[in-house]
Amino acid sequence: MKPNRRKFLQQLAIGSGALTLGLPAFVQANEASQSIDESSSNPLNGVNSAPRFNMSGYAAPKIDKVKVGVIGLGMRGPGAVERLSFIEGVEIKALCDKLPERASKAQKYLVNKGLPKAKEYSGENGWKEMIDKEGLDLVYICTPWSLHTPMAVYAMEGGAHAATEVPAALTMEDCWKLVDTSEKTKKHCMMLENCCYDFFEMLTLNMVRNGMFGELIHAEGAYNHDLLGLNFSKNGYQDMWRLKENINFNGNLYPTHGLGPIAQCLNINRGDRMDYLVSVSTNDFLMEAEAEKLAQKDDFYKQFVGKNYRGNMNTTTIRTVKGKTMMLQHDVSTPRPYSRLHVLSGTKASASKYPEEKIAIGEEWVKDAELKKLYETYSPPIIKHVGEIAKKIGGHGGMDFMMDWRLIDCLRNGLPLDQDVYDAASWSCIIPLSKKSVSKRSSGIDIPDFTRGAWANNKPVNLTLDGGGNTPVRSAK
Repeated sequence: MKPNRRKFLQQLAIGSGALTLGLPAFVQANEASQSIDESSSNPLNGVNSAPRFNMSGYAAPKIDKVKVGVIGLGMRGPGAVERLSFIEGVEIKALCDKLPERASKAQKYLVNKGLPKAKEYSGENGWKEMIDKEGLDLVYICTPWSLHTPMAVYAMEGGAHAATEVPAALTMEDCWKLVDTSEKTKKHCMMLENCCYDFFEMLTLNMVRNGMFGELIHAEGAYNHDLLGLNFSKNGYQDMWRLKENINFNGNLYPTHGLGPIAQCLNINRGDRMDYLVSVSTNDFLMEAEAEKLAQKDDFYKQFVGKNYRGNMNTTTIRTVKGKTMMLQHDVSTPRPYSRLHVLSGTKASASKYPEEKIAIGEEWVKDAELKKLYETYSPPIIKHVGEIAKKIGGHGGMDFMMDWRLIDCLRNGLPLDQDVYDAASWSCIIPLSKKSVSKRSSGIDIPDFTRGAWANNKPVNLTLDGGGNTPVRSAK
């Protein structure tokens, strides 16, 4: 047995006695401690370089019962309503969708649990009316991508915290709007990156925190998912909006599922930050051909023929200020098994999630029994606390519910959120910046510092449940 592997197994045998489970809870003493010196401004900020308030680690006032309004009840929204209905301390006050029948249909999740019906809103601007009238604590956004930023900004300006499906923004201007609004209003803006709460991703994050990987050097993430049929389906996304996002855009238009978990492992915005990227795309070999094939049988699809579709595979490489690298892939049109990659490479160990969950010490994968022991020892408290019930309630195997439960528990206990507005902006900005790089023959593109210098002192995400963990869950059969 190699020495480094023997040492690793000895450390594993120590078990929970050596487990730190992350950092102590980060509690803000007062607002003054949150202020950032204007001299920390970076010329790459682009706009509004004078920060108002540091939202990283910010503990907003406690909310005993979180009044929630959900916008967008098509693909993702109904599942969010169902999951939130399991969480005590949540009052779903309003449901909103462009189509009124969707809001009415979503009421069943409340009725089935004997909860009060929510007020229904609909139409193009029903979401504004909902925010204006309902006195909400949290606006939960599940709409098409282009609406995420305006809805989140309106929610924060209206006095509510905002939680938005991914990505949070599509342009650099919108990324800065989110940051500036969150700092100005002192309202959280959390991008609902559910993959940060998957079981293996949380295991490896806590192992990184406990030094099991040594110095983390390189990480990989992806969104490789065959959505060709769904994107071209009339019964898929309303008004074919997701297919349209693939036109006149050549870059990574959905980076955050792969990026979020590895960014947390590398303490991005909390000890390190992304410095610059290089992005390259293939040609399109599938989407135009699919449009032509469908148009031969159905005139509806003629509107999609002859369009400038993005390349099928995009690869983006990012270098951090501290000399670490990340590789991201995006492919939603070729026939291949689903994969987010989630590859970590450190000075002591490495990990890979797909096609199997594997951790290697040196050149050897640990055996199944050793991997099981790692799960038992290094799974963070949230998994041990609500992991099993999360699997029963569901949402991508339970990670969606753990994300929702953690968000509500933090709001109820006045704890900092695991993902803040700087994460929302920096993870989302890969979309426009990758496009810019591709358009310039894969030139290097600088990534702004949305924290405006605060990244050097911001504390890593807290993996304990200190100060919280007291939000009950209704039983799931």
